[in-house]
Amino acid sequence: MYSNKKFGQPVYAATFVRKRKIVLDQELEGRPSELDRILTHELFHFVWARLSNRSRSSYEAVVREEWRRHSRGELGWSAESRKVSLSRNARLGNRRQGWRDYLCESFCDTAAWYFSGVRRHREFTLAERYRRKRAEWFQTAFGSGQIPI
Repeated sequence: MYSNKKFGQPVYAATFVRKRKIVLDQELEGRPSELDRILTHELFHFVWARLSNRSRSSYEAVVREEWRRHSRGELGWSAESRKVSLSRNARLGNRRQGWRDYLCESFCDTAAWYFSGVRRHREFTLAERYRRKRAEWFQTAFGSGQIPI
């Protein structure tokens, strides 16, 4: 599968929220921990779509504080690539949509890091202090065990 880039970027999965459909690359069958991480990420696209505006805003506040502090790294390729693009294109007009896309991917990558059981991965490059803040947010938001999907 390829992402929506000029020449295509290979990806392992895609989520179509309106169709309530997830497509996974068959290669993941032989990589169970990677499947867990990626499937968790994709499932959380449905969660993001159902979050209240208040919850999204509170997650955004966590990420805005990281941005203000010039944090580097992320908890997955999806968010990292968008974060880098935002940094490079900060002065361009359509940052608003790029920022929303980044927030969504950041949320889903963080959820995969937090819930999938995968503790170490080469894509987990966000500093520990920021990981702790995100973990606190997820604990507060979903500590009851109820996750809207």
